[in-house]
Amino acid sequence: MKNSSNAPQMQGAQIIVEILKEQGVDTMFGYLGGVVLPIFDKLYDTDIRFITPRHEQGGAHMADAYARCTGKTGVCIATSGPGATNLTTGIANAMMDSVPMVALTGQVRTELIGGDAFQEVDTTGITRPITKHNIIVKDVNNLAEELRQAFYIASTGRPGPVLVDIPVDVSVGTGRLNPPSEIDMPGYKPRVEGHKKQIEAAADAINKSERPVLYVGGGVIISNSSREITALAEKANIPVTTTLMGMGAFDQNSPLSIDMLGMHGAAYANMAVQNSDLLIAVGSRFDDRVTGQLKRFCPNAKILHVDIDPASISKNVQVHVPVVGDAKLVLPEITELLEHKPRESWFAQISEWKKAHPFTYDKNASNIKPQYVIEELWNQTKGEATITTGVGQHQMWAAQFYKYKYPRQFITSGGLGTMGFGLPSAIGAQVARPESTVIDIDGDSSFNMTLTELSTAVMYNLPVKAVVLNNGYMGMVRQWQELFYQRRYSHSHLLNPNFAEVAKALGAGGISIERKDEVPGAVEKMLSYDGPCVLDCRIEAEENVWPMVSPGKALDEMAGLEIFEKMP
Repeated sequence: MKNSSNAPQMQGAQIIVEILKEQGVDTMFGYLGGVVLPIFDKLYDTDIRFITPRHEQGGAHMADAYARCTGKTGVCIATSGPGATNLTTGIANAMMDSVPMVALTGQVRTELIGGDAFQEVDTTGITRPITKHNIIVKDVNNLAEELRQAFYIASTGRPGPVLVDIPVDVSVGTGRLNPPSEIDMPGYKPRVEGHKKQIEAAADAINKSERPVLYVGGGVIISNSSREITALAEKANIPVTTTLMGMGAFDQNSPLSIDMLGMHGAAYANMAVQNSDLLIAVGSRFDDRVTGQLKRFCPNAKILHVDIDPASISKNVQVHVPVVGDAKLVLPEITELLEHKPRESWFAQISEWKKAHPFTYDKNASNIKPQYVIEELWNQTKGEATITTGVGQHQMWAAQFYKYKYPRQFITSGGLGTMGFGLPSAIGAQVARPESTVIDIDGDSSFNMTLTELSTAVMYNLPVKAVVLNNGYMGMVRQWQELFYQRRYSHSHLLNPNFAEVAKALGAGGISIERKDEVPGAVEKMLSYDGPCVLDCRIEAEENVWPMVSPGKALDEMAGLEIFEKMP
């Protein structure tokens, strides 16, 4: 866009702040540093809520979770060099899970770029593979337009993180703030409306199917089409399974729900998918943790795939009926053409699988079972809490034993599998939902990585709760070492601090328990604590997550089912 002679002149840092306000940004996360001082100086005079983490990675995860909870674009900021590189894990996490985020990074003066100046790194080069788009702005007069495009790209089509690198001389320089205009980017035209013939073909395939399964991914949550997927499932009478990222897109209390599928998914979901004659994938990408061995995935089914990203169609699994478009728009058009079918024999078969292979554990054990802790959380919160997790065994147990009713209720790292995501994401979620009960269900190893963010929660009086399922191991790694490496626990055992006492030292509440009979009272005490609180649960050290689809196995070749059958 050309500069308008009537546009007001102002400092680059002020332009940044004006664009943030124009884009509706009311909350930011980030860490101060030398080359972003001009921007922070202008933020001083705004009413934008600013949360300072204890580490830039934490800030990126907070912005990520804030975006997931609100549907808005999350915003984080860091200085040049190590500040920018510390953001990269959070940016990559957002990229893998299609989270709208704008990351602002400071950069050294333009004339110093390439000269190995103090705290100089090639931020755009480093982040190019892990961003939807990135750019370094070297002319202050282009700053407003580039920022507007960043927000547009981050939030449209398949969302993702956009990084804008801003040299300090651009922040302190003077340029024009041109008025907003319609963004027209010839090389970027997301398709949102589905092709009429493909929609008709999709409806025809559903109407002809006898054993269909709806396979719902995180794209349904991103597109705010939970109601639309529910309407389709109910009209056509189709069982619904979700990915880890899709949990909450469909109410798990519905009789049509068959819970999560995949490596640690429900046996009955995996069996249903493998025996279906039509798999209806919506907003999902056929991740390897979902499909098992690709060559034996859904051997007798047609694949119908609805997705806004054409690059996802037939990327991993050959699709027979593709529909490119926004699920929010496409699903109602398909639903209008659907017929209701009783599918009695199909649901009877699924019911048999459910009875034979439910999620369960040894409920007569004397020590603390992690599944029991999560069930107690679900009972005492009435299934209404916002749950975040780190990554590992605890993440899978949180997906298996807490039943989700609503979209954006379960916040977790799916594609990248980022340990340490749980606590900072809980903080971002709590900022987004100040009235909600937010619980980080975490593992000790994952919690160790970012536990200093408890100070952030204390500083801003954010009443996040962290339940640490503490087994003294990198739990999922230990499970693999047990199953595939003859219990050679090479460096997977950790010496943990007393998490409850650490929490107290940081100004939060801390509770520690070791016996099963302590669980209900401890959960109640934690939930009623006025402020951030950590509940350290010393669980059985060698508890495993079952069922499990081992590498190289088909989705219906699950280990652990025989263990379930032996349980009382």
